[in-house]
Amino acid sequence: MAREQLQVLNALDVAKTQWYHFTAIVIAGMGFFTDAYDLFCISLVTKLLGRIYYYQPGSDTPGALPSNVSSAVNGVAFCGTLSGQLFFGWLGDKMGRKRVYGMTLMIMVICSIASGLSFGKNPTAVMSTLCFFRFWLGFGIGGDYPLSATIMSEYANKKTRGAFIAAVFAMQGFGILAGGMVAIVISAAFKAQFPAPAFEVDPAGSTVPQADYAWRIIVMFGAIPAALTYYWRMKMPETARYTALVAKNAKQAASDMAKVLEVELESEQEKIEKMSQEKGNDFGLFSTQFARRHGLHLLGTTTTWFLLDIAFYSQNLFQKDIFSAIGWIPKPKTMNALEEVFKIARAQTLIALCSTVPGYWFTVAFIDRIGRFAIQLMGFFFMTVFMFALAIPYHHWTLPDHRIGFVVIYSLTFFFANFGPNATTFVVPAEIFPRD
Repeated sequence: MAREQLQVLNALDVAKTQWYHFTAIVIAGMGFFTDAYDLFCISLVTKLLGRIYYYQPGSDTPGALPSNVSSAVNGVAFCGTLSGQLFFGWLGDKMGRKRVYGMTLMIMVICSIASGLSFGKNPTAVMSTLCFFRFWLGFGIGGDYPLSATIMSEYANKKTRGAFIAAVFAMQGFGILAGGMVAIVISAAFKAQFPAPAFEVDPAGSTVPQADYAWRIIVMFGAIPAALTYYWRMKMPETARYTALVAKNAKQAASDMAKVLEVELESEQEKIEKMSQEKGNDFGLFSTQFARRHGLHLLGTTTTWFLLDIAFYSQNLFQKDIFSAIGWIPKPKTMNALEEVFKIARAQTLIALCSTVPGYWFTVAFIDRIGRFAIQLMGFFFMTVFMFALAIPYHHWTLPDHRIGFVVIYSLTFFFANFGPNATTFVVPAEIFPRD
């Protein structure tokens, strides 16, 4: 392989774990932190949006988003994510990981703020504006996914590559957790400052006008970690594999990695020029050669990720509805708008703290010990078992005495999603396809 022939790439592969590894994890991981926050914070405020914009005076319900509007608000960012993954993945190979990484981050910052500033003369206009900006927010997030995995895989050594890539992905758990915590703080602060009665006590006053600021602040908060990370991302040198093998600049690659690794490295420009003339992995995604060599790998990695995401993302986006259905969150008529946000956020934070976040870090701890395949297979198996355990005797779990049991089993599905396929489907593609 080409990376075995270049001193700079060999030095990266055999390097001992150093401070720059952890720096790269934090810098790349903060992108994932922001991704998760931006994607899932919307589920914390959708019920509030319904109360603010779709309450009908005199109605006996607090107001809720119409099903088509709810689907659009919750799902439009994922449409952008798909587009962004394809576009920025391609662009990262053309322009370099570092430059494109900065672009995705700025898109996320701008669109997070713009989402919170959504405007319009009527509810339809506000929701349309929100969906527009969340699509482009997802577009930036989509670019962050492949670039984060690629950068970490190209910086890491062979021995701990899986753990390092998984650690970057594990920041997603902290982003989900942060979303709940921010919503708790914001809703509690507004509730203390602007108290309101429950809907069944005073329908007209159960959603105070200031509640419109609460959801906007929660949505815009995602811009802060992204903006703070931008400077450090731009200080990261381009990965040596891109600089040497794609940009064909051996001198720059050696210089960058010599500073990172704190060792002397030779520039091997002649060797790179010779390698560029040889036939190896120089074939396109849609070529017959790629299909022959990696077609099965592509099918396996994409289908497992697709199947996992049906369960994982739908569970995260619609937790509030599940908790309401089993009675863990009280009925909307018994609470005012800000209380409802607070209780939804508290429930989702508890799930994230007890199951989502630990699952990610179990993967980090064990992925280089028991392997990717074993973790992925185990995760899918236990997710299936626990989902059937919830679905088959569903009415049993809705009884008041059994709600805690439902929450425990439900939490385990998140634990084994993350100590399982949600993490491994991110790690494996970054390792299995040729980087040279």
